Amino acid sequence: MRTAGAALSAASLSDARPVPYWLDDPGRPGALPALTGDEHCDLLVIGGGYSGLWTALLAKERDPERDVVLIEGREVGWAASGRNGGFCAASLTHGFSNGLARWPGELRKLEELGERNLDAIEATVARYAIDCSFERTGEIDIATEPYQLDDLHELYEEASRLGHTGLEPLDRDAVRAEVDSPTFLGGLWNRRGVAMLHPAKLAWGLKRACAELGVRLYENTRGLELARARSAAGSGMAVRTPYGRVFARKVALGTNVFPSLVRRVRPYTVPVYDYALMTEPLTEEQRAAIGWKNRQGLGDSANQFHYFRITDDHRILWGGYDAIYPYGGRLDTALHHRPETYLKLATHFFRCFPQLEGVRFSHAWGGAIDTCSRFSAFFGTAYDGRVAYAAGYTGLGVGATRFGGEVMLDLLAGERTERTALEMVRSKPLPFPPEPAAWAGIGLTKWSLARADARGGRRNLWLRTMDRLGLGFDS
Repeated sequence: MRTAGAALSAASLSDARPVPYWLDDPGRPGALPALTGDEHCDLLVIGGGYSGLWTALLAKERDPERDVVLIEGREVGWAASGRNGGFCAASLTHGFSNGLARWPGELRKLEELGERNLDAIEATVARYAIDCSFERTGEIDIATEPYQLDDLHELYEEASRLGHTGLEPLDRDAVRAEVDSPTFLGGLWNRRGVAMLHPAKLAWGLKRACAELGVRLYENTRGLELARARSAAGSGMAVRTPYGRVFARKVALGTNVFPSLVRRVRPYTVPVYDYALMTEPLTEEQRAAIGWKNRQGLGDSANQFHYFRITDDHRILWGGYDAIYPYGGRLDTALHHRPETYLKLATHFFRCFPQLEGVRFSHAWGGAIDTCSRFSAFFGTAYDGRVAYAAGYTGLGVGATRFGGEVMLDLLAGERTERTALEMVRSKPLPFPPEPAAWAGIGLTKWSLARADARGGRRNLWLRTMDRLGLGFDS
């Protein structure tokens, strides 16, 4: 029998459009023509999400004479880059704790590079007049259970020890003075290390900037096959597309969740489906009931966590918690929408903000992100250094993809830089096992994480073993 709370949550979803809010925009740019015939270039970038767009833009900024082509299988920004939460973080390691667990000896350097990377994104947005609502308001990690307060205190102490000065602990009263929820027990505010932005408008702005610098962009043009090629200009690569081919001296792969054209890279990532809701615009009275005047991003500290933020037009995005892995790692458009997850998210939303009872959701959507076993990007080359790739951002690619573009260009140039010297760049995550082992392992991990959340954060033998192997996960 459905409870009254469940019925109210369901009613709040009755008018939700099953499309990403960010992409449901009358200002969305039209698609550029597909490639027909053959093209020749110095650098071919495959993928029109953040990873490919940053790589193409940086390539032209480094060398304006470089001839760059970018191809995208559908439209620029249509996938994860256009439907994410809009959290643009300085962290390159999916958070301080993950970086400390994996690269303690170079974390200080990784933090420095991440801060410089976020500064560079902010400067790029200003330089090219990209109207993407970039706001450097920071993010608060929220404790909703007592044990999480201890975890946040430990994180603050470790970060302070390594010279991280941008974190501010908040007790219950302080965090509720920022954003008022009866579930909030405390928090840790990263004041400068995260910006909020409109993710689709960032992608569209980067597309325009690339075109202005002379990048030739082709949309609705999938890269189907990658092979060596010889021409009068020397050795290079050839990429087959539906209506033609591209011959390039070098290739950068920014395909992320989609199957890599370098087949040996595929076992390192799996798709995981993530979901989000967007409310209707809040009234002035509703905004006063929750505060949130400083417009920070928020995320709770559970293993199965929620991320949430407020938009320019006073809506609340509420996402996360469920993470759905399809058997065999197959991309499945049927998983772009999952009503049972939307209902769960709506129920959790009103538990967090009971003062917003009666608010309705205008949009509900989902999609796949590329996940790797170390929860942060990995890099490499193929075909004797003529092809570079970056993948595995695991939902934190809004900012880190720019760094990934820099790494790919360094690798293609054969340069040893402060980026390519990093152990993070030189190492790989553990690949996922074949099925059915991957399905069973991911399922057991999800069950164990939910159990840990319900038992005061206590991790069972399976999770402790995963931690020792460097395979710790959250949602």
